[in-house]
Amino acid sequence: MSQRLDYHVKSPDGFKAMLGLQAHVDGCGIEHSLLELVKTRASQINGCAYCLDMHSKDARAAGESEQRLYLLDAWREAPFYSPRERAALAWTEALTLIAGRQVPDALYDEVRAHFSEKELVDLSLAIVVINGWNRLAIPFRSEPGHYQPGDHAKRR
Repeated sequence: MSQRLDYHVKSPDGFKAMLGLQAHVDGCGIEHSLLELVKTRASQINGCAYCLDMHSKDARAAGESEQRLYLLDAWREAPFYSPRERAALAWTEALTLIAGRQVPDALYDEVRAHFSEKELVDLSLAIVVINGWNRLAIPFRSEPGHYQPGDHAKRR
């Protein structure tokens, strides 16, 4: 499939606004490795090839193991994720798949056991922004395969 349009060229102000939220998330203090897992998991759920390509490469460049990336779709059954990571991944799934559902109190309580209130808001913003990127990359067919680790930082 070929790219339909380059959304960052066609709406530079919209792109700049998305980058502003992304910059906040990137500097919010949550571990980079955890944010890459969240971005990758949401992109798996949404089926965003471009974002999966990007975030798996960025995670690997930052030292993430291939094993943890390969098993991310089955994180509940894999022993390689910390309780904090598990809580974040469950929160990612709940927020990404929120249509027609509520976020259960038990999940909120679990996540709050591992994240401060500020961290929980910032984690939620991280999920919001990756879902936003997915919703731009998928319909406009951003082409996977060309991304090199760190490329997105060059667009800021």
